[in-house]
Amino acid sequence: MSFGPPPAGFGAAQSPSWTPPTSDEQALFEAKVRGDWGAYFDALARTRLFFEVRRERTDFAPGSVHPVFRSNPQTSDRWWEVFTPGMLPTPEPDRVFGSQRLRWFTEVWVPEDPPLIVVNPGSPCEAFLPAALPHTAAWAQYAKRVGEPKESGRLRALRVGGPLHGPVAHGLACGALLCVSNGSLWNAMAWHGNGYARERARLRDWWGITTREEWQHYQQQLLECEGSSPVWEFVLNVRHGIARDFGGHVDPGYWRQAAARILRERAGGVTVLSPEGVTKTEPQPEAVVEARVEGVQRLIGRITRYEARFRADGLLDENRYVSSVAAWDLGRASKMARWGLGARFCTIQEAESAVTKAGQKAALEHRSWQDFSAGYILGRCLHFDDEEFGDWYEDMLAAHRILTSEPGSPWLNIPFR
Repeated sequence: MSFGPPPAGFGAAQSPSWTPPTSDEQALFEAKVRGDWGAYFDALARTRLFFEVRRERTDFAPGSVHPVFRSNPQTSDRWWEVFTPGMLPTPEPDRVFGSQRLRWFTEVWVPEDPPLIVVNPGSPCEAFLPAALPHTAAWAQYAKRVGEPKESGRLRALRVGGPLHGPVAHGLACGALLCVSNGSLWNAMAWHGNGYARERARLRDWWGITTREEWQHYQQQLLECEGSSPVWEFVLNVRHGIARDFGGHVDPGYWRQAAARILRERAGGVTVLSPEGVTKTEPQPEAVVEARVEGVQRLIGRITRYEARFRADGLLDENRYVSSVAAWDLGRASKMARWGLGARFCTIQEAESAVTKAGQKAALEHRSWQDFSAGYILGRCLHFDDEEFGDWYEDMLAAHRILTSEPGSPWLNIPFR
């Protein structure tokens, strides 16, 4: 399909030495250099397009879109600025963005809207696109041809504008499994996610977080590895202690017996040293204790079966086991910091501090990226999968394989310790 001559501003590149932040901007830049209008629109159709929205109106009506338009008071020109993911500005408290696909713009434009959309204003891949009919009808054809882009299962990174080495990058890499699974930029500290309203919805729907105070509570809980069942860590610690003391393979039957013995000993009353002094807990009813023993032994069976699958799929080396599921909390802590920033429950400085702490704690709790990955995936499976080995597992297995094989992976370029 022909669009005729390109609009003003679409032509030769302004900076041949420019480094595009991501592959999205690379595709736009190369299309602009060639003057290839079709390729430019194909690239737009394959990525998310972000635009500023009015925060107060979005908070009041999150299901509606309230864009901010630009204008020149001297000339009465009006335009709509849109950004690709790598060109978004650093998050500010009151400046927030929504995101949509190219098709959406073709469906919502009305004559009262600005007649011009500016893509990545001021950059070498900038373009000025007339938004009125019949132009939007032609855009729709490109959107239809590209279809719904597959975002998930890709390793994506900022080439510039995001850390690639150092403590912050290490902390960001702790959330890389989920970033790869979702197809988001693993090293984007200045996080916008899928837009302000969607980031708020994510925290509300998955975590029940609607305020800064609630976000702070969950962020701290995850950093302290208190976001999952303490029973998981208890049974893993029992096995780890046996392996440390005796070495070699730990028989699952002996592991079950050891865990049961510890639970029964504790049930008889435990002496505790606290700030209030020395106290002794009351003995627990036998029925309660035996129910806990039965539950722990079932859990050991689940873990044993998951680990057997992990070894078969290459997540664990032969004769290795998961030493801790701390990674499940710390990987989510790395992401929670960014989700909080995207939802404007924290500042970028607070998010960066939390990400760095997650990386530091991970290096204390785990031995390597492989060990971290196995702990994270086991925690996720115990929480969600129920031994179905469905998407909750398969998505992480695919992300693990990407992170342990692709040359640009942070796990291959950032030392774990």
